[in-house]
Amino acid sequence: MTRREFDDYCQAFKGAANVEQWGGASVWKLGGKIFAICSKWGAGSHSKISFKCSDLAFSILCEQPGIIPAPYLARAKWVQLEDPGAMSGEDIKAYIQAAYFIIMARLTKAQHRELGLTLPSS
Repeated sequence: MTRREFDDYCQAFKGAANVEQWGGASVWKLGGKIFAICSKWGAGSHSKISFKCSDLAFSILCEQPGIIPAPYLARAKWVQLEDPGAMSGEDIKAYIQAAYFIIMARLTKAQHRELGLTLPSS
């Protein structure tokens, strides 16, 4: 997934806001809380995608080749794709969507109203 594809996908989420920070990283937030990042940190010239995940997904993904605990964010259950081929584009999208909903669930009711958000039904 290219940075442009990443940004195009993330911008479709209701209430999502993009900022460029930390040396040009594309940082996507919901209610001021980050759910996904695309950066060029570390070795290599390809973009590296990082996202928030559940405890279980974090444990499983960190065991996969080309996926590492995200630098500075691992304690909050973030992973980083070190290898662009570590995950398919569709899987990346599914995990980014899950990250968005994890963050949405942590927002206050007031933030939900302000952003016009509703949690998906179980």
